[in-house]
Amino acid sequence: MPEFTVRTATDADFTTVFTTFMSAFLHEIKDKDEEWYRHEWDPGRMHVAFDGDECVGTAAVLTRRMTLPGVGSRPFAAVTTVTVKVDQRRRGALTQLMRAQLHELHDKGLEPVAALWASEGGIYGRFGYGVASQYTRASIPKGLRFRPGTDVGEHRVRLVPREQALPLVKGIYDRIAPQRTGWLSRDEQAWTLYLWDDEADREGSSALTFAVHPDGYVIYRTKRKEGDRGPQGELGVYEFAADTPVAAAALWRFLLDFDLISEIDAPLPVDDSLIHVVADARQIVRKQRDALWVRLVDVDRALAERRYSAPLDTVLEVTDELCPWNQGRWRLVVDSSGAATVERTDAEPDLAMDVVVLGAVYLGGPRLTELAASGRVREVTPGTLIPASRAFLADDQPFCPEVF
Repeated sequence: MPEFTVRTATDADFTTVFTTFMSAFLHEIKDKDEEWYRHEWDPGRMHVAFDGDECVGTAAVLTRRMTLPGVGSRPFAAVTTVTVKVDQRRRGALTQLMRAQLHELHDKGLEPVAALWASEGGIYGRFGYGVASQYTRASIPKGLRFRPGTDVGEHRVRLVPREQALPLVKGIYDRIAPQRTGWLSRDEQAWTLYLWDDEADREGSSALTFAVHPDGYVIYRTKRKEGDRGPQGELGVYEFAADTPVAAAALWRFLLDFDLISEIDAPLPVDDSLIHVVADARQIVRKQRDALWVRLVDVDRALAERRYSAPLDTVLEVTDELCPWNQGRWRLVVDSSGAATVERTDAEPDLAMDVVVLGAVYLGGPRLTELAASGRVREVTPGTLIPASRAFLADDQPFCPEVF
């Protein structure tokens, strides 16, 4: 394997990085793409790999915050723009980039947790990332009835022009996000990037449209279609947020009664309440997909960052080839409030696992017992697996509403 030169980017690398990224993700560069990419450009948090004078790969971190179980919003490394040029793959550039990124986070004492969305599912497990959350892609037919007695409240859902809707939407989001595991912080730059709406990227759909309730909102696009029996338009939900069950029901009723639409496509949390609200949940066709992949940069700092659902005193034996400072035995002690302390120990282990497993269970979604059933967790001390599995669970399934 060749040794590539991996270094931190500079402003002078912008064009090279931009074209490498767009090409690797099979995008043709359009008029406003460079303007869009400028919004997340932070060369100080970008690593680039060179083979001589040729840029062959990139890996960046966005400075963001994520809601963790029981503690609200905490800093994490939002890993993005991970690319390797198509003619440079399988030569080790990605491994060097991932190592450089993780080692820098550790050496500088930066975010203890990293997370990403994976373009391909077979890549990131070998770098210590585990699938920590799933989401459901739901196809919902128009007109689906609610269960009798469902309360949609008295407030009307209103269509609001984008500029008037933004302060309302941002206020509601800031109220909800700290309560929902996996939701991210959004400053003005993050909002600009998230709601970027260039006409060339709409693929025949409408501009983003905003419908607002006092306790929630839905952002969506529509697409006209005609069928043999009349209009068969499509409505694609971009983001759905509700602070109360009544608001959620009102917003769904607004969508389900939409004129000229035959089907709604929506990304939903795995434990979304809609299937318990409608009279015939079978009509909602759901496909589950992986969402956030999580990696513990520093096991001790990361495990102490979140809260747990039950007291615990256990010793974890962790393997981590890419980040050797995590290797070894860690005593995790959780008190009655759910707060944890984590210290190195020479005591005999209760559970043994790879760091990938800790990433997978970190947000409280997958159970340790699930991973043990697949042979990925070894119970060394009998009777210690189930209490640890229960302690790691969160009150709700983690869900991240945005790809970064």
